[in-house]
Amino acid sequence: MPQEQRRTARSGGETSRRSAGAGKKRSKKKGGVALTLGKAALYVLFVIGISALLATLGWNWANDVLALNKEYSSVIITVEEDEDFDQIVDTLKEEGIIQYPMVFKLYAFFSSAEEKIAPGTYALDTDMDYRAIVTNMSASSATRQTVNVTIPEGYTIDQIFQLLEDKGVSSVEKLQDMAANYDYKFTWLQGVIPLGEYTRLEGYLFPDTYTFYMGEDPKYVINKMLANFERKMEGYFDQIEESGYTLADIVTIASMIEKETDGDDQAKIASVIYNRLEGSTTNGYLQIDSTLVYINGGRVPTEEDKSIDSPYNTYLYPGLPAGPIANPGMEALYAALEPESTNYYYYALGDDGKHHFFRTYQEHQNFIATQELYQ
Repeated sequence: MPQEQRRTARSGGETSRRSAGAGKKRSKKKGGVALTLGKAALYVLFVIGISALLATLGWNWANDVLALNKEYSSVIITVEEDEDFDQIVDTLKEEGIIQYPMVFKLYAFFSSAEEKIAPGTYALDTDMDYRAIVTNMSASSATRQTVNVTIPEGYTIDQIFQLLEDKGVSSVEKLQDMAANYDYKFTWLQGVIPLGEYTRLEGYLFPDTYTFYMGEDPKYVINKMLANFERKMEGYFDQIEESGYTLADIVTIASMIEKETDGDDQAKIASVIYNRLEGSTTNGYLQIDSTLVYINGGRVPTEEDKSIDSPYNTYLYPGLPAGPIANPGMEALYAALEPESTNYYYYALGDDGKHHFFRTYQEHQNFIATQELYQ
């Protein structure tokens, strides 16, 4: 083939290949555009989906925060003194007051809610928004539940603490710990009743009707009763000081009077106690049965109980027992301050349900012999 023809043929082949290559490039460009458009569409759908999801979540969260569109329900919730914030939030979720614990915690972070919530028992409902929930779980909340507790005269500290637990005020364990270890700032307590044993406050928890918060701090529960004792005794502290007896002595005597009788003979029984303490006839032995009841677990005392080795055993040891055996009321305290003037050293309960008083042991024994109660 002539040289010119070969050149032309070669040129024609190269042109064909370039044309084919150009076609391929154009095809790739069209495919890339389609792929890009598909990805964009998916991204747009993703953004729309996320936005819709966030909008839905945001709406639900807002409903929870603002207490909107909730079915009404109410609950009583107790916040314990040692309960942490996460436990409180879990309780709110479990009781249906909130739906989103993390959102509530976020709200609490910005509003310092954790610092505002106080121990206690509260009435909450699903109409309360987050702010109302926190407000109604504060120490000054109007929804904080209260309970009236009447403490009978003559109750021991153990009976009082059990009653307070039964009423939902506080637990026996917490009350005992606070009674034993908290240094209450009453002048008449300072240096007289050392810390360490909860029974140190026996006799000073004044029997009365009190209104307590449910789940209240035990420190304030006990302080309220001690403050009441101080108010009741305020006019008698000087008289006690002049009597030659201490406050602890007077309260101890009053506690025995309280446990020995609930009648109108308290001042007469007080005279027997003082006569036995100060006279030589009985060598200072009080021989009060109620002191045996205090140490035997509350049973009717027996002859065997008289040998129990305890500083509260007035059969075994002369003088006053180690401390009060109950929490006396005002009548018993007044009787201890103002006993009748008698020469009685003995008394016994007769079949008629009344106490009879005697000067001598023989008179006492003769009377007992006539009573069916002791036969």
